[in-house]
Amino acid sequence: MTRQRRLIVLRHAKADWPDVPDELRPLAERGRADAAAAGRWLAEHGLVPDRVLCSTAVRTRQTWELAEPELGGAPELVLEPRAYRAEPDELVGLLRELPPVVRTVMLVGHRPEVQELVLELAHGQRSEALERLREKFSTAGIAVLDVPGEWGQLAPGGAELTEYAVPRG
Repeated sequence: MTRQRRLIVLRHAKADWPDVPDELRPLAERGRADAAAAGRWLAEHGLVPDRVLCSTAVRTRQTWELAEPELGGAPELVLEPRAYRAEPDELVGLLRELPPVVRTVMLVGHRPEVQELVLELAHGQRSEALERLREKFSTAGIAVLDVPGEWGQLAPGGAELTEYAVPRG
């Protein structure tokens, strides 16, 4: 018997635009507040992941570092260089590699890739949350998807978007 899995997709919070390479862009002041608010929202909704796959970009790492203390849990953090500028099918590949012991995973990444990932996984679904996400996956936005079956079987149209929220600090 396979049990349901949960995927939480967190887009990094609002980044600043200093004169540095893209991967080194830090969070803006508003982004720092929104990242903490995202962590609080996750805790309030009982959404504490077992593992976090986080892009190695500075803004994604800072988003996680500010959200994590608000969770009230201690998920395993995996800094994943393949998640930076990954195509949606590459992100699906990362998720398929997860071991069965991981029930809930959070992916901290970038738009447009995370937006395209969610739209691909929820393909064929109709909901108000999906329409809002299709229009704009905001900074510090959180998409929650239920995934029936094992990670290794994850495929387009194989998940249900149950929630889309944009917490603000």
